[in-house]
Amino acid sequence: MGSDVDPLLTYLLRLADDNLVLAQRLGELIAGMPDLEEDIAVANVALDHLGQARNLYAYAGQIDPAGRDEDDFAMGRSEREFLNAVLVEQPNGDFAVTMVRQLFVDAYQVPLYEALSESTDEQLAAIAAKAVKEARYHLDRSAGWVVTLGDGTGESHHRAQAAVDELWQFTADLFTADRVEDELSSRGVVPDPASLRPRFDGMVGEVLAAANLTVPSDPYQRLGGRTGFHTAHLGHLLPELQWLHRAHPGAEW
Repeated sequence: MGSDVDPLLTYLLRLADDNLVLAQRLGELIAGMPDLEEDIAVANVALDHLGQARNLYAYAGQIDPAGRDEDDFAMGRSEREFLNAVLVEQPNGDFAVTMVRQLFVDAYQVPLYEALSESTDEQLAAIAAKAVKEARYHLDRSAGWVVTLGDGTGESHHRAQAAVDELWQFTADLFTADRVEDELSSRGVVPDPASLRPRFDGMVGEVLAAANLTVPSDPYQRLGGRTGFHTAHLGHLLPELQWLHRAHPGAEW
């Protein structure tokens, strides 16, 4: 987005896109989880993220000078126009990958929503106050599973460590600020993303230690999602998400 775009609109789309893309990823798992209980759980978590996305898109629509609504934002934008962090677009992989990805997202969203619930923007604060309750539940669930996998059998430990090694490179994208966050944080609307990193590292570090897992030593980090530079995976995800809307634009059910 250009420099003339309202920073709040950009910020809302970043958070909404995180949740929509992750909801789509989790939705791919329904009817394919290890047992019925987890099938229901993953569906509920996906619906929570979808609900958060809808609330954020609806607010974005209220301030969008182009008059777009939540369907336009979710279904009418291209890959380069999506502003989600690269972490959430990563494929589900095996169960360990799914749960480690969820842990990283949850450990980011809990402190994020806690901070946003005190935003000077009352509508954003209200959205965050509802979302943080869901994020705390998500974190309890993902942390429990990562400990179970990491401290389980030799095979589950190996898979969990491989998932951490693969996904850690995408975490810094969650905490990288630009002029959008700089301007909004100066007005007390949003937190500085860097201020959330210590909580994230602490929560994730505690879980990984309990799971006998280690943080990778490779310093490489893949950035760019917040400005529309994604991995190849988003290009495959969006057609599945958007095909019906694009095939029948303006259709009413």
